[in-house]
Amino acid sequence: MIPELSSPSVCMGDPQRVEEIIKTMQKAGTSTIQVISDFDMTLTRFAYNGKRCPTSHNILDNSKLISEECKAQLKDLLNIYYPIEIDSKRTAQEKLPLMVEWWTKAHTLLVQQRIRKDLLQDVVKESDAMLREGYKLFFDHLQEHSIPLLIFSAGLGDVLEEVIRQAGVFHPNIKVFSNYMDFDETGVLKAFKGELIHIYNKREGALLNTGHFQELKSRHNVLLVGDSLGDLTMADGVHGMENILKIGFLNDKVEERKTAYLKAYDIVLVEDETMEVPNSLLLHLTSTK
Repeated sequence: MIPELSSPSVCMGDPQRVEEIIKTMQKAGTSTIQVISDFDMTLTRFAYNGKRCPTSHNILDNSKLISEECKAQLKDLLNIYYPIEIDSKRTAQEKLPLMVEWWTKAHTLLVQQRIRKDLLQDVVKESDAMLREGYKLFFDHLQEHSIPLLIFSAGLGDVLEEVIRQAGVFHPNIKVFSNYMDFDETGVLKAFKGELIHIYNKREGALLNTGHFQELKSRHNVLLVGDSLGDLTMADGVHGMENILKIGFLNDKVEERKTAYLKAYDIVLVEDETMEVPNSLLLHLTSTK
């Protein structure tokens, strides 16, 4: 077994099954693997030095591009809807219309702010957004072995791409499915493009992009990385999937959510701000021993 899997922050419902999936995937070889990941609080840190780190939405919400009045309205929305999002007693079906309501209201407020595209770079630079410790090895290793990294995010595509770009790891093997801004000819935000991608319909985002999935037909082995139960459907669009290893970051409300996470994810990483476990799995899967 991989040594990192015996770390105190790692929990597994069925360690034997995890070991079997890893063995099978390693045997099948690197060319059969793809990685599907969420972005906010999965590839980025949940907290640093005891302080919450911003999501791609927060980066914009807390920035100089947003008026104080709009910031207050966005905060009100967060206070209403975030507790619903993480409420383990409600089903995804119950949460779904409320999540759509939240994102739609937030996007409407952002459009009213007439955000300028050329200022997004500065806003990301000035923010406290951070990729998890060990991110460079994760991104570089996938690129080096030509393993596709598909990022599904209910966040803001333009902002999260900028975070990855500024970290120097936006490699050609990355494809992002997210909510992208639509700017007018003067570079001012006028709308959001296409269908709304939220926490519970990421698979539809995947299925809408079936063209891209043609290239992935031979990649039947999936490493899925997320931080919410909604992330578990991200791989539903994968063609002819053979094996999937699901890694879940449990960042918050650990005691009340742990049981549900252990049922849903193969490996649960409790309050772990690093990419240590995903990295050790990748190194193991791509080694030729």
